[in-house]
Amino acid sequence: MFTNEDVQQLSRRGITVEQATEQLRQLREGFPPLDIIAPASAKNGILRLSKEEQDECISLWKSYLAEKHDVVKFVPASGAASRMFKDLFAYLDSGEETPAASEFLAALPNFAFGQQLEGKSGQEAVRFLLEDMHYGRLPKGLLAFHKYRDTVRTPVLEHMVEGAWYAASDGVVRLHFTVSHEHLPLFRHHIAEHLQPMEKKYGVRYDITFSEQSPSTDTLAINPDGTPFRNADGSLLFRPGGHGALIYNLNQLEADIVFIKNIDNVVPDRLKKDTVRWKQILAGVLVAEQQRVFSLLAHPSLTDEERERLSRPIRVCGVVKNVGEPGGGPFLVREADGSTSYQILESSQISDPSLMAKSTHFNPVDLVCAPRDVEGKPYDLTQFVDPLTAFVSDKSKDGKPLRALELPGLWNGAMARWNTIFVEVPISTFNPVKTVNDLLRPQHQPSSVSNR
Repeated sequence: MFTNEDVQQLSRRGITVEQATEQLRQLREGFPPLDIIAPASAKNGILRLSKEEQDECISLWKSYLAEKHDVVKFVPASGAASRMFKDLFAYLDSGEETPAASEFLAALPNFAFGQQLEGKSGQEAVRFLLEDMHYGRLPKGLLAFHKYRDTVRTPVLEHMVEGAWYAASDGVVRLHFTVSHEHLPLFRHHIAEHLQPMEKKYGVRYDITFSEQSPSTDTLAINPDGTPFRNADGSLLFRPGGHGALIYNLNQLEADIVFIKNIDNVVPDRLKKDTVRWKQILAGVLVAEQQRVFSLLAHPSLTDEERERLSRPIRVCGVVKNVGEPGGGPFLVREADGSTSYQILESSQISDPSLMAKSTHFNPVDLVCAPRDVEGKPYDLTQFVDPLTAFVSDKSKDGKPLRALELPGLWNGAMARWNTIFVEVPISTFNPVKTVNDLLRPQHQPSSVSNR
């Protein structure tokens, strides 16, 4: 099945022939459906905290930080922003001013990057933004999102501010960004430009690190007939395995507590109060649960099975009420051994549409994680992945159809065997930017501007 050239190609990526063969089998056979019992809800698995409980969690988190623990804010930031500008690319190609393009052009001054487009209109403005300013190729984390009186901020800078407000331990804010290889120099340069002024302004020291997705986590693709998909030169096609590959990046971090949040879910300072408060609350819930688990593990009457169930990484996931935003949600799932667990599932993992219709909450990617055991040793996070939660998707390359393998998602199957707690958080903490016109929402505008 694999030629000598294929074997050499696999070896260069750190992939064994056995692993590649297994990927091809999975692509051909697919994966079994999950045994989903029901959506999680406020009456079934989702905590709703009273004001008093919230304040207790915040107090516990502040006490924990005072003990000088290692805290890291982990931000997946490798995605390109090209999908944000899908409608603008179409406008350039066709010249047809769609409603999305019209909305963009009518509101140019209200974008944080609008000043750079002064004097331009129509396709000239769009071409300048996408090509001359390179917004069509830059990562989302480096785009101008928010306008302030004397500056503009990118998502990277907003995450740095957030970190200073809820994740500073002993005066140090640790952030870790996962980035693509080609954009790493741009991230380094951007942060270096702003580092000293921000450290002075917020009275902290930043410790910022980066990692890239390993080539060994790329996956093969197949043709519709089940044979390996090959490039024009005859080489095997490898594709990024999705954000689930980042469990390997997360596994390399040395931290007691890790916050995980998407790069585009940021707001200006005037709206950060809720974000900061609820990050502290989620972290306090995690600390309380970890203390409870560690106390139980010291109990001599525990059975081996109980000990195994407790000796796992812990995560607290903020979930928001379902208001129609796309994305997965919290569910109760029956495992192969008959036990049950709470999981975050994507729509692609749910074959019964009625289950999605009954879901009361969805996942905004708002996680706080405890990746160390009772002795302070890091868990091997790769041992808590459910490989059967990978999935096969239909894609194309150079106009040819293919089937691609997506690894278990970072907060889905890659964390399937973690111990999970769901906490309801307010919708005000979820403000993603999926299209450029989302930046016109009031949540991303100065207080004096409202476009929607």
